[in-house]
Amino acid sequence: MRSLHLAAPEDLPKLLPLVAAFHDHQGFATSPEHQHNAILPLLEGSHHGAIWLIGPRRAPVGYVVVSFGWSVEYGGMDAIVDELFVRSAVRKRGMGSDALNGLSKALKEGGIKALHLEADQNDDTLKRFYQRCKFATREGYAYMSREL
Repeated sequence: MRSLHLAAPEDLPKLLPLVAAFHDHQGFATSPEHQHNAILPLLEGSHHGAIWLIGPRRAPVGYVVVSFGWSVEYGGMDAIVDELFVRSAVRKRGMGSDALNGLSKALKEGGIKALHLEADQNDDTLKRFYQRCKFATREGYAYMSREL
């Protein structure tokens, strides 16, 4: 793993531009206030999830957000990669896969039973990337959401 650092409140100024860039890239209609309010509790130690910076701590090139839950099927705590972003200028250098693989190892050592994520079904490049990181599509299942 090249560089993966658990983010803390003092990382907020470095993290917010990355979150804004990801949300813009994805077409998420979130405001800077929404982004700030959504990530601050995770930086402050919420047991619901955590954020890791990718790259040098002083100048990160990306981030990964993980949310925690419980799965009877998997027999304990599981986690979901909620957001994964690496700046386009440094993509295809192995930083994203290093981050996912290092994170997977650390979460397993911490007792997490499964790590999940969602991928755009029409983005073959993204799906191949996740497959190289040992994620597999669960045949017969679709990730579904209901906004509340």
